[in-house]
Order: sequence, then C-alpha cells, then structure tokens
Amino acid sequence: MTIDHNKRSNPATSSPDAPAAIEVAHLVKVYKTERAVNDISFRIARGSITGLLGGNGAGKTTTIAMIMGLVLPTSGKVTVLGHAMPAQAADVLGRMNFESPYVDMPMRLTVRQNLTVFGKLYAVRNLRERIAQLASDLDLTDFIDRASGKLSAGQKTRVALAKALINEPELLLLDEPTASLDPDTADWIRRHLETYCRSHGATILLASHNMLEVERLCDRVIIMKKGRIEDDDSPAGILQRYNRTTLEDVFLDVARGRDREEVQ
Repeated sequence: MTIDHNKRSNPATSSPDAPAAIEVAHLVKVYKTERAVNDISFRIARGSITGLLGGNGAGKTTTIAMIMGLVLPTSGKVTVLGHAMPAQAADVLGRMNFESPYVDMPMRLTVRQNLTVFGKLYAVRNLRERIAQLASDLDLTDFIDRASGKLSAGQKTRVALAKALINEPELLLLDEPTASLDPDTADWIRRHLETYCRSHGATILLASHNMLEVERLCDRVIIMKKGRIEDDDSPAGILQRYNRTTLEDVFLDVARGRDREEVQ
C-alpha cells in the first residue's frame, strides 16, 4: 500500500489545542562540553507517524532517550501523553513502548518466555491470550518456543515488535525498526505498523536512515543536524522546498551542508 502524503493532514500544522502525544520545549542536553541536543522544540499530534531523521551524532537517540525519561535533560521540558517526563514517568510508561533491532532480549529464554516476562512487567491482562494473538499476527508460531539467541535477523525483528506491542501502547518509539532486513520482511513489518497505528489510534515516532521507509510511513519529518532541528514539515513539503524527488537527496543535502537555495 502506498500512502499519498499530499492527501494526508500534516500534524505540523494541526490545531495547537489538539491533544499531543509528545511535546518538547527548548530541550537541551549537554555532555561535558558537547551539546548533543541544542534547544529543540516540537509537538507531535496523537495518531500521527513522525520521522526523526539525521546523520550519526545528530541527536536523535539522545532526544528519544529524554522522551522516554531515560536521560535527564540539561534544560527544557518533555511531556508525554500529558505527563511531565521524567517526573511522572510512572504514570505513562505503561502506555508507551520502544523497539530497536539493536537491543537483544535474553538469548537463553525462548520467545514465549521473553514475551511473558515483558508482559508481566507491563501488567498485561490475559497475557497468555495476548501472546497467542501476537504470535498469530506477527507469524511467530513456528519458533515461539525456540531460544531467542537462535533466531534469524528477521525473526528477531518480529519478536522485538511483538515485545513493543505487548501492552498495546498508545505511543511507539522506533529506532531503525527494519534495519538489516530483506525487502520482503521489511515491507511486512511496515504494513503491520500501519495497520496497528490505524486500528489503535496510536502515535509513532520513527528514527530511521531508510528514507523510502520514512516516505512511506510518515505524515511528518523532523530533520536534525548537530543537535538542532534543521527542518520540519510533511514529506511532500520538504521535497518541494528542497526541489528534490526523494528524501534521500534531501538527507544528503542537509548532511553535506547544501542549503535550499543551492539545490533550486
């Protein structure tokens, strides 16, 4: 399924009174003398899918860590689903989740055991039925009782997604969710994310270097560079502003310091 971004509403220009999933105001994070995040502000509407782009060291991971309450900001504010982070993290962590193929689950535990542990951490009701449903939805049945350390990359990614969806979160934070996957498996994962977002009214913040993935999934793109927000708009708006046909070309323009006038 292809999404026509020209026909979708742009959360970047939505009403300021609409409820937000994430609000970031003048966020700063300094490590010794380095400003990893340098005074950024944005507001993400509920039910939207937003791409957070930038090269290595742009500040994406630090920003996500502060949104999750794992890293304390040097200054600024983060509000998630109406709760201040990290002070009110206990009130909101059960309504959000995180997925990354770079974070391994305990390898000696089976897939079922891992999902059971995470489900209990989130106090999921009817956990056995929830795991069975995820196994069916994400095609885990054939290896659900296999040790997690013996899975292929594609299988591990589907299990990581199952872990992220175990509590049916309102907010999903995804870091390179389809990295190192073959095109067929990656497309399958994207389709499931689209379906989940539509059926649950969920919000997704997606950090990815896969520009085709971002173009397909995202209503909005926030581009970071050296800790600052370089641009923020719908994919169609950014492509038009940079006079480019793909987000990959825009990404290269930003990374290499070519301004918009140079690429007209």
